[in-house]
Amino acid sequence: MAHPAILTITLNPALDLSSQVDQVRAGDKLRCAPPRRDPGGGGINVSRAIRHMGGESLAVVALGGATGEAVRQMMTAEGLSLRVLPLPGETRQSLSVTDQSNNDQYRFVMPGPDWQETEVEALLDLCATLPGPATLAVLSGSLPPGVAPSLPHRICAALEATGARMIIDTSGAGLVRLARAPQEQRPMVLRFDNQEAEELSGTTLDSPEATADLAEDLVRRGVADAVVIACGAEGNVLCDGSRRLLCRPVPVPVRSKVGAGDSFVGAFALTLSRGGDLAEALHHGTAAANAAVMTDATELCRAEDVERLYPGCQLSEV
Repeated sequence: MAHPAILTITLNPALDLSSQVDQVRAGDKLRCAPPRRDPGGGGINVSRAIRHMGGESLAVVALGGATGEAVRQMMTAEGLSLRVLPLPGETRQSLSVTDQSNNDQYRFVMPGPDWQETEVEALLDLCATLPGPATLAVLSGSLPPGVAPSLPHRICAALEATGARMIIDTSGAGLVRLARAPQEQRPMVLRFDNQEAEELSGTTLDSPEATADLAEDLVRRGVADAVVIACGAEGNVLCDGSRRLLCRPVPVPVRSKVGAGDSFVGAFALTLSRGGDLAEALHHGTAAANAAVMTDATELCRAEDVERLYPGCQLSEV
């Protein structure tokens, strides 16, 4: 079996349901529009975005129960290649509802089943065998209940022997552990958003310069070779120890912010896998996130929108 150019890892996937109501009101029965159903979870969405942009990846996904089977069938129907890790329970569901009176979006995220060390060891075995020296491995999404915050570092260690490079986009205790307890086996790129950056730093990051200062400090401390921080409408900041870059998006009408980060990571990884450098990856990632907010629900980015917006996204030093 040939080693994949891009390997995505989703440990806490979900069946995403999205719908709309005229207005969200407490106490009333809210009559929803027919729901849209999508396979969800960070790594799955990264693979979907890569597919939308004409690329290929192998998705490693932990799935279980009837909901997990539904997610698997949806992924297969979209033409995604996947490798399933058995999940110790039913795959979770998530729900997003848009209030059509003001376009506010309410997102309800359920917990997944608890993992045991058996599931962790099966994952690490795959990480030690599936990738090759040219593989980009993307760990994206939340960690499942029951695993230690050190799991991302353990995945880095398992990948190190294969020569694969790792991009991590996670949250919660796993992100805190990565940022505050650097290890020799570190990711090539660590990505998170400005809100998470403020929680990590304990300060208000009110400018791209302040955000770049934090990213630069994390790189200097050995947290990752490069750090990317998403700053919403301001764009995305990247620091790799030698450059501090900002890429600003094009102003566009926002329909849904769901999947913008995953679209960014998909375009970022695809650009690197095709030989682009970090600056080019930042530029393409910003265009993909820019394109994703123009689509409804969990539709992610469209390739034609990414290409149209790319020239208008402004890349500069910060």
